Amino acid sequence: MTSLTDSERVERANTALYEAMEQGDHEAMERLWLDAPDTEVSCVHPGWPVLRGRGEVLRSYALIMANTDYIQFFLTDVEVSVLADTALVTCTENILSGAPAEEEGELGPLVGQLVVATNVFRRTEDGWKVWSHHGSPVLAESDENGPEGPEGPDDDGRLMPD
Repeated sequence: MTSLTDSERVERANTALYEAMEQGDHEAMERLWLDAPDTEVSCVHPGWPVLRGRGEVLRSYALIMANTDYIQFFLTDVEVSVLADTALVTCTENILSGAPAEEEGELGPLVGQLVVATNVFRRTEDGWKVWSHHGSPVLAESDENGPEGPEGPDDDGRLMPD
């Protein structure tokens, strides 16, 4: 039996983060986040301000889990990079969630959303722990034949107009 590489361990920790959300498992979420007195964790949920501190971050997840009837993540474009005791994971979160139900006891309509995420992990004695999560919504599908095309901006090189 071969042992796992650091990249494989980090990818498993990353997957566990999303599984805890799907299952609404707050205790698992607590175990996944870094708990080091010398290091402050941070989190940016799509559309939220930066949350700092383990308590504030975990409260945000508790709030999301308590107010979400159904959520499932399909991770794509997962890239893992490990350097010493720090690891970076980038991915696309293809999210399917249940919107509020019109009648009690029923699941509301399913809503899809794309979020690009960066998760930073630190190696600890207890394995890889989440140090920071940043999720940004994808507002529109990219169009390769649009005004910027595959080569980039078609104006004088500026990405944004004056």
